[in-house]
Amino acid sequence: MKTVIRAFFRTLRVVLGPVMLLKERLSQPTGVVREAAAQANVNQQCQSLALYQFSTCPFCIKVRQEMRRLSLPIEKRDAQHHAANRNELQEGSGASKVPCLKITEAHGQTRWLQDSDAIVAYLRQRFAAPQA
Repeated sequence: MKTVIRAFFRTLRVVLGPVMLLKERLSQPTGVVREAAAQANVNQQCQSLALYQFSTCPFCIKVRQEMRRLSLPIEKRDAQHHAANRNELQEGSGASKVPCLKITEAHGQTRWLQDSDAIVAYLRQRFAAPQA
């Protein structure tokens, strides 16, 4: 029975995955436009961030869409197909749950932020464009 259930979900993932990726591609939000100096500052701050994610995870898609909306070049690390990334996620955060944002502070301390809503709130708070 366990094998049947796994096969069902694997098939579901294979069928729905491409549909979800197509929807993500077709519904990409327009990114925030900042002055060159401000965007350069944002780009530098994003170097201390890394998003551990699966390509077809709906919660990961939600975070990636927000990254596009805020024009954030955050490194994306595939924790589904790359064992090294999955191991780093497991060791750092204590779980292999995605999405997970790795935040390396200026003094070298690392924080792991899980849950798509918490990640989106953090990104909006830290990188929200000033109102014109």
